[in-house]
Order: sequence, then C-alpha cells, then structure tokens
Amino acid sequence: MNRCVLFILAVLLSPVATVSADDREAFRKIYEKEWAFRMQEFPMFASNTGIDDYADRLGDVSEEAETRRYAFWKDIRQELNSISCARLDRKECINYRIFVKQMDDFLAAYEIKSYLIPFTSDWGFYMELGRLPEETEFRSTEDYRNYLARLHQLPRVMDQYISLMRKGLALGLTQPRVVLDGRDEPIKAQIVSDVNDSPFFKPFVSMPESVAGGDRAELLATAEKVVASEVIPAFQRLNDFFRDEYIPGARQSLGATELPDGERYYQAQIRLYATVDMSAQEIHQLGLEQVQRIRAEMEAIITEVEFEGDFAAFLEFLRTDPQFYAKTPRELLAHASYYAKKIDGRLPMLFGHLPRQPYGVAPVPDELAPFYTGGRYVGAPLEARRGGYYWVNTYALESRTLYTIPALTLHEGAPGHHTQNALAQEHQDQPPFRRFDYISAYGEGWGLYSEKLGLEMDIYETPYEHFGRLTYEMWRACRLVIDTGIHAMGWTRQQALDFLASNTALSIHEVTTEIDRYISWPAQALSYKLGEYTIWQMRGRAEQDLGADFDIRAFHDFILSLGSVPLDVLTEETHRWIAEQR
Repeated sequence: MNRCVLFILAVLLSPVATVSADDREAFRKIYEKEWAFRMQEFPMFASNTGIDDYADRLGDVSEEAETRRYAFWKDIRQELNSISCARLDRKECINYRIFVKQMDDFLAAYEIKSYLIPFTSDWGFYMELGRLPEETEFRSTEDYRNYLARLHQLPRVMDQYISLMRKGLALGLTQPRVVLDGRDEPIKAQIVSDVNDSPFFKPFVSMPESVAGGDRAELLATAEKVVASEVIPAFQRLNDFFRDEYIPGARQSLGATELPDGERYYQAQIRLYATVDMSAQEIHQLGLEQVQRIRAEMEAIITEVEFEGDFAAFLEFLRTDPQFYAKTPRELLAHASYYAKKIDGRLPMLFGHLPRQPYGVAPVPDELAPFYTGGRYVGAPLEARRGGYYWVNTYALESRTLYTIPALTLHEGAPGHHTQNALAQEHQDQPPFRRFDYISAYGEGWGLYSEKLGLEMDIYETPYEHFGRLTYEMWRACRLVIDTGIHAMGWTRQQALDFLASNTALSIHEVTTEIDRYISWPAQALSYKLGEYTIWQMRGRAEQDLGADFDIRAFHDFILSLGSVPLDVLTEETHRWIAEQR
C-alpha cells in the first residue's frame, strides 16, 4: 500500500477533534450575513441566483463603494479567525475553507486595485450591461418596471466605471494599448439614432397585452424616453472616453508584472484563478513538458493519415483546406448541434446523475463575435424559463474549424460546463456562497477533462477530429507557457503569437484573439490545464488504488457533487473518497 493511502487511512482512523456546535452556528451567522450583504451590493448577480429582491437596482461601482465593501470584508475575515476547521465537521470545514478563500480574494482584488481595469479583450462591464435585455425575465408588469428602474440607473453606473478607468489611467493601471483596437465595437453597437433599433427597447416592442394590461402605453412611452435620453447618451459618453482618453493613454507594456506592484498583482491572479501555490517558473516548465508530450501524439496522427509534409505543412493544410470549414453559419450551428445530441445519448456510459436543466445551441451575439472566443457556455438560473446556452461563434467562418467542434461541444456543453454548472445549482444542501461560486481551476479543468472523455464515449469520428482534440489540449498546455511568458518573463506579443500558431491548428484569427485575451486577463488561462492535470492525477490514483472496484460513473458523480472547489480541496477530498471506497 502506498504512503499516500496510508496517510489518508491514518487521518480517517485517528481521533477526531470534538465538533463544536458553537463554531458551526457562528460560522453560519457570518456567511449568512455576508451573503445578504453580497446580494444587496451586486443586484445583477442576485438576479442570476434567482433572488428578485433587488431586481430594480444595478448597484454601486464607485471607488467609495469599493472601499466600503473592502472594510466590510476585512471585518468578516477577522471574525472568521475565531472559528477553527478542526471544530467543524468535514463538509462544513470545506465550506469554511472556500468561504475564507473568497474573502481573501475579495481583499486582494481591492489591494491590487484590479477594479480599475473592469474589462478584458472579450468581455467587460459594458458587454454585461448590454446583455441586460436578454438576461431579464419578463413575466409581469413589475418585471418591466424593475427593468426600467435599472435603465434609469445605467448612466450613473456608466459614469462610475469611467471614473474608475480614469483613475487607472493616472496610476498606470490599464489594459495594454495593443489589445484595444476594435474592442469599442460593442459600445458603438448601442449608439443608435432610432430608439426602435436599440436592444434595450426591444423587450417593450414585444410586450404582450396580457402582461402589461392598461399600462402598456405608459410603459412604452417611458421606455422610449429612458432609452433615448439616458441609456444611449451613456454609451456615447463611454465611447467618447474610450476614443479620446483611454486608448491614447493606455500603457504600452504587456505583462502584469509591469503594472504598479506587478509581482503581487500577478501572484494574486494566479491564486484567484489557478488556486495553486506555484511560481510562474514552475508553471512555465510544466507547460513545456506538456507541450512536448502532446506534440508526440499529434505527430502520430499525421503519420496515420499518411500526410506528405512536416508538422508546419500539416497545420497549413488544416487551416486552408475547404473541407474543414462550414459554408454558412447555419451549417456550423447544425454541426455543433449534431455533436451535442450525439454526446447526450452517451452520457450515461460515464455518469450516474445528470442535471434536469437542458441547454441549447446558439450563435455568439453579433456585437461580441469579432473578438470573442470560438465558443462559450452561458448558464441560466435554475428556475428560469429557459435553459443554458452553448454559444458557437459563427463570425469569420473561414476561421471556425469543423474538426474542433466535437471537443468544443464536450467542453462547453455536456459533460462540460453545462453539466457541471446545472448540477451545481441543484446542490441545495450547500450554502449559496458555494453553490453559486465558480472557481476557474475546477470549472475549466473539468471542461478540458471532458474533451478527453469524448474518446471513451467514441465521439470523435475522424483522425482530423482526434487531431482537433489534441489541438485543444495543446492550446491549453501552450497557455501555461504563454501566460507566464507574457506576464512574468517579458515575452512580446509576436513571440506569443508564434508559439501558439506553430504548436496548434487553431486559425490565425483565433490565435490572435486568444493571445490578446491572455494579455488582457492575467492568469485565467492557467486554470484549464492545471485543473485538468489535477483531475487526471486523481483519476489515475483512484484507478490504481481501487483496481477492479473502480467505478467511473461513481468517480465522476463524486467529482461533480463537490461543486466548484479549489484544487487542494479537490485533491484531499478525492483521497478521502478513495479511502472510503476501499
């Protein structure tokens, strides 16, 4: 029996500290107080969790509000010091550790002033605000009135964001200038001359008489006035600020470590997204090792298809041959939908418990698509009158490879993000701060792990689709090298572009948007491979220790039952699960 299993068994069999009801009750009061505060402070997040108490608010993003929240969370963190994990039962101890991490991340974000950079190259506050019409559930007159109340507040919130970014400019805390070209397109899309063309007005155009009743005319008139005189001018002010101040004043450097207090900034982002205590150099080296391993598997497929040419020539063939590209957006969506349903029918092979919420396939919205990733999962509250959505980017079809669609579908749909997120919402026994949390290393690690499960479900149909899966795995391994290279080792943008383009079959358009994403979002890209690497380590340990008793369905159900957890908790709980199975 190996030493790790002996250690776990020793822990399980050792005398357990007395569980304290006082500590449990004190902890419950603390996290309930904090959660109530969090819901009030972030009304749109509250709506996404199914809480409608603040559906008429947008919240306050001013620096004064940031300082006030910091003081509150600092007091909460101090209160937590009086509670010991040793005096809580196992499940409550996990809750405690996750809650402490959340508080530490909140405090670190304020201290490194990350709130002064409130957007990345493919997402940000103005895109989130732009999604408000789509994300709002309109079921009653009150819903329309609450929505109008939020629109009334949008100009104030927009001006607060502008103030934050203006301070960021003064302190040198901005996005790099190189990633900003075209990123104002989602802002310009909201500046229309006719109110009827505004996405913010569309919910009122389709407002049913049965819902609005005699208030329909009044609501329409109010909405027209608010959108024309408040919402559109707010986006115009943001557009003017981007053009006249932010883009000209943005920093020329790339790396996070080149920001003020940059070393701390990057390390805080690594802890936030990857949840590991690893240096940038250690992560960089692991990435190089994984790149070498995956490259050997890719070379084997090139040999299998009897391609005459080297690795670079094969990548060029994949990027340019028409057989690998859809001719219309509908064809691409149909291809993704085919694999989504094929996968659905085979999930019971590997899972015993599946979510009850469905998901659909839809294109990335036009205003986001030019600089957006190839696909993404967009969830829905458990009680919403819609399911989740697997977005597929149909912009620039010549850059959307068909042979990567199976891997993308496994990652974003099932058994990846949809399965994971929909199940997490069903964990009613977990406190909401845990149930609605999303820890990137766990979530993205599971998404990447799901891509390889396609082999066990026989999803990949051609050698090119197998190569597409390896391209996606190589892509995530390259991220370990590129992210640390850019943010800690002085890599140039061109150096990063060349590394990703020469090691994967991603289109050059996608290579470019991805590199800009890593530049603008330090450390998030590390979470995928580090999380997946950890899950495979745990599965390998379980298969080794349990032998013929290993049940893949039980293993997957266990991993997903944890919800979103840091990698150290995932590792420790898996060791415990293995010991219990023995």
